[in-house]
Amino acid sequence: MDPDHAVRAGRQQVAPLALAAVLSAGLSMPVSAQDLPYIDPARGTLLIHGNYCGPGNRSPRPPIDALDLACMHHDICSPPRGEIPTCACNDRLHREAEAVSLDARQLQSLRETAGFVADTALALPCQP
Repeated sequence: MDPDHAVRAGRQQVAPLALAAVLSAGLSMPVSAQDLPYIDPARGTLLIHGNYCGPGNRSPRPPIDALDLACMHHDICSPPRGEIPTCACNDRLHREAEAVSLDARQLQSLRETAGFVADTALALPCQP
């Protein structure tokens, strides 16, 4: 293995943890979320975590934690409802949610939800 490849591989392992630390530090104040799961049949939305995680959600409320922030970033990046997001938007959600899932400082339940969101992001339809 060449030295540059080893450095890149090391960064890829550290980057998710560093991202989770930054996101967690910026979200230390508790913010309330809706009761979950929350289904709004009139809007056709399902909220699975926080104020942003789930199909069709674009909450006016602040994110409650690092995972909710990742979902908010995905919502901001995604096109209007009915259009397919770019693969870059879904890739970002995967990276940020996976970073939360690997952050040992987070509650186990949040880490598990973040892992689910990260895995789901890989299966979402997208356009190049």
